[in-house]
Amino acid sequence: MSAAPDLDLDLAEPASPATPSLPSRRRVVAAIVALAVGGFAIGTAEFVTMGLLPEIAEGIGVDIPSAGHLVSAYALGVVVGAPVIAALGARLPRRGLLLGLMVAFLAGNALSALAASNGMLLLARFVSGVPHGAYFGVASLVAASLVLPEQRGRAVSSVMLGLSVANVAGVPAATWLGQEFGWRSAYWAVVVLAAFTLAAVVAVVPRIPPAPGASIGTELGALRRPQVLLTLAVGVTGFGGMFALYSYIAPLTTDVTGLARGAVPWVLLTFGVGMVAGTVLGGRLADRALFPSLVSASVAMGVLLALVPAASAGAATLFAVVFLVSIAASVLVVCLQLRLMAVAADAKMLGAALNHSALNAANALGAWLGGVVIAAGAGYRAPAVAGAGLAVLGLVALTASGLLERRERRECNLAATSSAVR
Repeated sequence: MSAAPDLDLDLAEPASPATPSLPSRRRVVAAIVALAVGGFAIGTAEFVTMGLLPEIAEGIGVDIPSAGHLVSAYALGVVVGAPVIAALGARLPRRGLLLGLMVAFLAGNALSALAASNGMLLLARFVSGVPHGAYFGVASLVAASLVLPEQRGRAVSSVMLGLSVANVAGVPAATWLGQEFGWRSAYWAVVVLAAFTLAAVVAVVPRIPPAPGASIGTELGALRRPQVLLTLAVGVTGFGGMFALYSYIAPLTTDVTGLARGAVPWVLLTFGVGMVAGTVLGGRLADRALFPSLVSASVAMGVLLALVPAASAGAATLFAVVFLVSIAASVLVVCLQLRLMAVAADAKMLGAALNHSALNAANALGAWLGGVVIAAGAGYRAPAVAGAGLAVLGLVALTASGLLERRERRECNLAATSSAVR
């Protein structure tokens, strides 16, 4: 896996003798690649269950809808684990916390491979999901701490690139492995990736102490910040629009566009390639102008989703709109990650981790809303339209966040002026 195509920059070159503590460029690149490999392992584990549902259902003796609860169990683990671990781990050294999270992830997937019953597998998938959000949160903070401020967007996006590449390479490969050698082999493959990540983190990621003054109370204080809550709302609704489309992309491709079932993997591959491109682009845009890039991605998401019903009339236009939606969605994810790290102030670990809780909540919301409109008889084009509506709600939350930031800045300037007059 090549997880760092966006590292063609002087990530760790000190700008002056005033920054001698930054590691060498080679060390930084190696550290970010190691963190991205962990993201690749986590992304593979998250989505491979969906590709192997029939095999898993048959293997543990349940029907496919019942096996589908395994996906929900993992998502629940992410939603619950991210804030809890971020708060409890606030005072731990960050490299040590990363290692602990990857050990828990490894154990959860080993338990998945060994599970003999549906109940045990449900528990194993929940355990596997618990470290997910916290890992990406801590890894993002570690990557950002290794580079100059103006390069943090690219560093964070390079870590998240592992998750995007997993959709293009890891998930198809693990799905093939599970189909050929039994579904348990896919989880054993993830265990191997997790073990490799552990070794790589120990070898190349520098020791990084916790933030000064970090505590459970400080981290949880982020949940009282209006800017944090508004940014989370942007993630849940804005990214939920993408999941409204993605969850029903197969019937849209076959029943609406009229393509054969064999075209569905190619549509998903197109989506995955767009995610990789969008993740790289998102890091660069965030470094240039974070909030405007967030607004642009949200607007693009809404417009593109609204175009899906017309674009799905032909194969070429369907592939094009899917590719563009995935780019906009990935730019949105990267910018949300950095926005949360910024507005969380002294609770950056929780802010960074909560992004993935929001994205998993978005997954559930988008899939549910898409199912509602289909059940109401609106057809397979309707989930994308519902998704466009969610994107609009995300823009409303983003607008409120921008207005609040402007007011806070104005009040701060007034206070500074008043103090200077005195």
